[in-house]
Amino acid sequence: MSRPTDRLPRLLALVPYLLARPGIPIEEAAADFGVSPAQLRKDLELLWMCGLPGYGPGDLIDLSFEGDTVTVTFDAGMRRPLRLTAAEATALLVALRALADTPGVTDTAAVQRALAKVEAAVGQAQPAGVVVGLSVRDSEATARVREAARDALAHGRALHIRYYTASRDEITDRTVDPMRLLLVEGRSYLEAWCRSAEGVRLFRLDRVDDVRVLDEPAAPPPGAEPTDVSEGLFRPAPGQRTAQLVLAPDVRWVAEYYPVEEATELPGGRLRIRMRYADSSWMVRLLLGLGGEVVVEEPAELAEQVHAQAVEALRRADHLAAR
Repeated sequence: MSRPTDRLPRLLALVPYLLARPGIPIEEAAADFGVSPAQLRKDLELLWMCGLPGYGPGDLIDLSFEGDTVTVTFDAGMRRPLRLTAAEATALLVALRALADTPGVTDTAAVQRALAKVEAAVGQAQPAGVVVGLSVRDSEATARVREAARDALAHGRALHIRYYTASRDEITDRTVDPMRLLLVEGRSYLEAWCRSAEGVRLFRLDRVDDVRVLDEPAAPPPGAEPTDVSEGLFRPAPGQRTAQLVLAPDVRWVAEYYPVEEATELPGGRLRIRMRYADSSWMVRLLLGLGGEVVVEEPAELAEQVHAQAVEALRRADHLAAR
């Protein structure tokens, strides 16, 4: 039986495949796609109902059957297989390499095969010259955190972690009950029940400063539900404000290190982002640390706070310049 997730790619590939092989026996085509002749006939029946807007005579894909062979007589514009642009292929390569370098992935061979196919396709893409050197590998400290988390999950043990929360610029010690390890948007997370917060939390592994597997068993409460990351990792929280910032090329790392809602490329390598924050004092410290490499476009009160803090800092430093 064919799954819907398998069927859609097959339907998209069928028309250009059949156009290149007019009069091909259905049994041969089915073997090439790895399905039964009966399943392929069902796919062809569905293609008959697909086509261009209007969906009347002359708009739908048309097929001709002769005995046990099939020929496409109208392709409705689906002459070429779907192709990735160079940018799309690059993004896919980055994600695949991050997955391939992540310990604990069960079918690394499948990931490596997919990686090889996409790399070969990128090499033939126009314009050529796409360079992908963004392999994501854990640091030694992060790898140690991952191994401890995997050990705790395997043996059902609680963890003690020392964790840096970037949004509040603070380090806290927590006891957590591990639930699972996740790879989301190229970054590794531990999902766990946090006993301090009394809720399910995601902890970025590269922000765990220290970790220790405890002797006590992990015991997430029955109501601890896994986080839905299907539409992205971060959700707006009540009370959060939004800043619109323009980052100079040297500080574009901010958009990688902190969660942002939007990112728009600007001339000269600059980047406009929209970023949520809960603590104004933390945001002011972050922006002051970026010096003249960031412009606060919104909100006006945040720009005023940054300006006031900068002026006060210069006033206090006046006596240093006189020496």
